[in-house]
Amino acid sequence: MSGNGTTAGDDPLQTAVWRLRSRACWADAAALLQPVTPAAALQRAALLVERCLYTEQGWEEAEDALRTAEALAHDDEERGAAACERGYLAYAATLLGVRDRADEARAALGRAAALIPPGSPARALLDFRRGLLAENLTRSPQAARAAYRRAHTGALTHSDALLLSFTWRHLAGLALRDGELAEARHGFAESLRIREELGYLVGTAPALVSLADAETEPEASRLREEARRLFHLLGGVPTWLARQLTPQAPDAATA
Repeated sequence: MSGNGTTAGDDPLQTAVWRLRSRACWADAAALLQPVTPAAALQRAALLVERCLYTEQGWEEAEDALRTAEALAHDDEERGAAACERGYLAYAATLLGVRDRADEARAALGRAAALIPPGSPARALLDFRRGLLAENLTRSPQAARAAYRRAHTGALTHSDALLLSFTWRHLAGLALRDGELAEARHGFAESLRIREELGYLVGTAPALVSLADAETEPEASRLREEARRLFHLLGGVPTWLARQLTPQAPDAATA
């Protein structure tokens, strides 16, 4: 996942939504939102799409919420944001082996790129998700790096701390793949720091595991043990992290 708002400011509703989301309670967070405006419908859809990526469940609910968001969108930016979520849902289904929707993911994110204007806060999130497709579906690390860097710049410009935690993590992952250990360690550490500061618990265990991959013993084992503790505390979410918390597991690189 990524972006879609970080801190809630002084809005009690957004504060409650954020607290539930960060603790892997996406359905409860979505239930607080009445999809009567384009913004609320889109936020509700984004929560349920994120739940799919982290739990591998709830696909039909996410589809229903997306259709509502698409129906309520009345300008290009809102239609683009809904297309970005549709692309992300199709990406998640493909990545997790539910169904091959790679073509749908590319088409939806391409449509979003045509609709969301340059400089929009939503553009950074779109760039990040296009990077995910390039890295994990197209297997094009160069294209992924370029997209992540655009997203990173956009997240800095718009002070989107949560998205920054994702761009740091994925840029670090590419650095690790290239054998740039110091760069990887720095990026993973920044991602973890931001997630801990935000209280983004559901994203903290993946960040700990990523940093462990760039560390030496005994620090690596300490980080993985902390990740296991959080993983079990949240009821085994994100589900795909279980594969990374077992010895010699491949890196899923999903969040």
